Amino acid sequence: MKTQEFLTLLAQHQDKKLLFQYAPNLFAGANYHLTEVKNVTIESVDCGANVDSWKETIVQIWESPKEIGKTEFMGVDKALSIMNTVDNMKKMERTSEIKFEYGNAMFHTAQLFVADFFIKENNLILTLASEKTDCKAKELCGVPDDYQAEETTCTPGGDCC
Repeated sequence: MKTQEFLTLLAQHQDKKLLFQYAPNLFAGANYHLTEVKNVTIESVDCGANVDSWKETIVQIWESPKEIGKTEFMGVDKALSIMNTVDNMKKMERTSEIKFEYGNAMFHTAQLFVADFFIKENNLILTLASEKTDCKAKELCGVPDDYQAEETTCTPGGDCC
């Protein structure tokens, strides 16, 4: 999801609560805060010596230990207000991918992209997912274009990872 798509989505659902699903049926706690918004420029060189660069917007989600047990999630209107405040201070690149940085005691900290979103009751739920690593120079490295890494059945809190 691009940053502009996220902002538009928030603007369209200001009357709802905002939930983040980081794994199947697992949600960031209602005690979460949006603690940082990063405008990031990535400059890279891949294993084939190809140079690339792009921008990302990374929003950090943090669960406050002082608010454990909180049951009311942040309103979409508050999240939009936070994003607008940031944008007024440090302009966000609207065409950049937006990611959410999140972790808790049961889930390693990761930058997650928005895989999907849906409305359920009075909630806007963003389904977050991790990206798989990839070889960007497959031809040079001899990796077939249709190569797919094996799927695992590891889950957060499981003992296989």
